[in-house]
This record gives sequence, structure tokens and C-alpha cells, in this order.
Amino acid sequence: MATTVMVVEDELKLRDLVRSYLEREGIVVLSTGSGAEALHFAERSPVDLVVLDLGLPDVSGEEVARELRARYNVPIVMLTAKSSEQDRIAGLELGADDYLTKPFSPRELVLRVQAVLRRGHASVTPGAPLSYGHELEIDEDRREVRIRGDVVELTPTEWGVLLALAGAPGRVYSRYELINRVRGYEFEGYERTVDSHVKNLRHKIERDPAHPTIIQTVLGSGYRLGLRRDP
Repeated sequence: MATTVMVVEDELKLRDLVRSYLEREGIVVLSTGSGAEALHFAERSPVDLVVLDLGLPDVSGEEVARELRARYNVPIVMLTAKSSEQDRIAGLELGADDYLTKPFSPRELVLRVQAVLRRGHASVTPGAPLSYGHELEIDEDRREVRIRGDVVELTPTEWGVLLALAGAPGRVYSRYELINRVRGYEFEGYERTVDSHVKNLRHKIERDPAHPTIIQTVLGSGYRLGLRRDP
């Protein structure tokens, strides 16, 4: 089946430009300049990814992101004129999988969309599910994560972070190493935004996110999985 991407951008020329570049890659594109219409589209027609401008005229892009993340497990690539590190972190904490500031290269946007979509389907070691005591089970073939027996829905980036850590329990990954491994391409200058993804992930999988035992912080170094894999 063809990949479907929804582009939510109120500037018509930019919206049409993004559409044309994505369609060249064989992607089916739905497009709108309205946040409210975007939420309506998402309800009627499931999409594989959303390219979301934050500066929308009706519903703010941040509110659209919150609604999408609450209702669906769809990846989000944000577009915005806000370029500070705090703005990027705020966007990622809303559940965005990537963040591109304006002006941007349409080719780079296509690259990032494709990278996010690949992460959503990535499987490093297909086969039997990986188990870590009674806390965690990862089924790569089904792209399913169970925490204490319950299925947990993860974004593609959260899935990639957890899969990378789970592949080598106890191994410490630096932020730079982890974000570049998960992204699948160079992500210069943004490695600290992995903290936002880890924060969101901990809220989904830890018994007490304030005192994590599954994804542990190693001060000055990065993160590691604090569980042992079953034999």
C-alpha cells in the first residue's frame, strides 16, 4: 500500500511545494492549511505521518500535535519558524518525531520524512520476542512493546530509542550516538533533544518516571537499559 502523508501548512505556495516533493517519491499527500481540518482528516482517513506547521491561523500547531498524539500513534514532523533550542525541546516533548525550522530545504524534509517512516518499520533482529524479566517484552516482528504484560503504544522515535538500548542491555549510549543511531542520518546539533524522547518514553514504561529503573541515566555519559535480557 502507498504511504500517505498529511501536510498541514497555511502558506499555500509552501504547502504545494512540499506536496510536489513528497509526491515525486510516490507518497500520497493530503494537505490543508487548517488545524481543525487536519484533525477532521485524521479522524476520517488514517495517515502514516503528519508534516505539521506550528503557525496555523485557527488551531495552534501545538494543540493539533497534542490532539493527534492523544488519539493516534501517528509520527509527526514539525515545521516552524521558531528555532531556539527551547522551542525544539518543547515541540519534541509534545511528541514530535522530528523538527525542521523555516526556511528549509524541501529535499531535507523528504529525507527526514523517509527516515521517520523507516524507524517506524525498523527491525534489527527479527525472530523471537526479546524478554527482560517480567518488566519488558519487545516483539520486533510485530513492532509491539509490552510493559508488565500490557501493550504500550510508542512513537517511531521512542521505539527506536528503546530498541537501541534493549539491543545491548547495560551498554551506555551517549546522546549523540543514540540520536544518530535512531535517526538513521546525521542530526548535527540536536543530540540533547533525545532527552525529550527519553522523558516521554519513561512516562509510558516506568513504574515511577521520576525514579526510572528501565532506562537509566548515566551522569555525564548518556543512557542505558537497566534490565537484563532473559536467556
